[in-house]
Amino acid sequence: MALVGANVAVAKLLANALPIALIVGLRCLLACVILWPLARLREGRVRPSPAALRNLALQAALGTLLYNAALLTGLRFTTALEAGLVLATLPAVIALGSALWLRERLAPRQWGAAALAVGGMAAITLARTEASSGGSLLGNALIFIAVCGEGAYVLLAKRLSGHLPVVTASFWMQLFSAGMLLPFCLPVLGAAAALAEPAIAGLLVFHSITASVLCLLLWYAGLLRAPAGVAGIFTTFLPATSAVLAVLVLGEHFSRFHLLGLALMLASIGLATWPEKRRA
Repeated sequence: MALVGANVAVAKLLANALPIALIVGLRCLLACVILWPLARLREGRVRPSPAALRNLALQAALGTLLYNAALLTGLRFTTALEAGLVLATLPAVIALGSALWLRERLAPRQWGAAALAVGGMAAITLARTEASSGGSLLGNALIFIAVCGEGAYVLLAKRLSGHLPVVTASFWMQLFSAGMLLPFCLPVLGAAAALAEPAIAGLLVFHSITASVLCLLLWYAGLLRAPAGVAGIFTTFLPATSAVLAVLVLGEHFSRFHLLGLALMLASIGLATWPEKRRA
């Protein structure tokens, strides 16, 4: 989760140097190069069913294309700080999506978490009243669209859970994503000359390995050793890490409304993911 938060600042820097389609396309290709041998080594030869492939293609369209296009475009209009705070609405969005799409019943505290997330978004909107905030409503709206895309990806992954090994599923999703992005990458391929700059190339490699490979493996390895509810609490590191790096590395302004928004977002995540007490 700390790496996911760090990648918000990394994505902000990449979005200022390379076309969005090229960033995501190269990221997917690099992820495929790593995931294919890893899947064969850990999980052997696995043939996904046609239904699983359709599910993975939809995950690629929503969780890779929509998420990254909206996130990287939004980062051109808003700050990494505010983007990280908006991304913290993800647990609430997933909870609401589970209720509306999967017809799961939400506990009162999950509705409370959604309300806190809305309050956090309102606080970030109030930051517009400060001239030095640096964000924008358009940028934040695009980041929230990215959150909805990621939420749909999580719900689709939940539907596929148990039918396909994790690394194999990730490889196929990245492969579908690369194929979908190819028509958008070809017209801007000349912009890849920017990768001659070692700093830009290094950021892209870091972004690819951490966001598409390492974060996934660490998360699922952690889930083998900790309950999902406890693991969910650690999603607080996403907005916290994003906020710290945005201020320390990118020099962005942290206002009182951002502090209020961060507090509400962390409360929302904690309420949504805190494990329930078991009755004796």
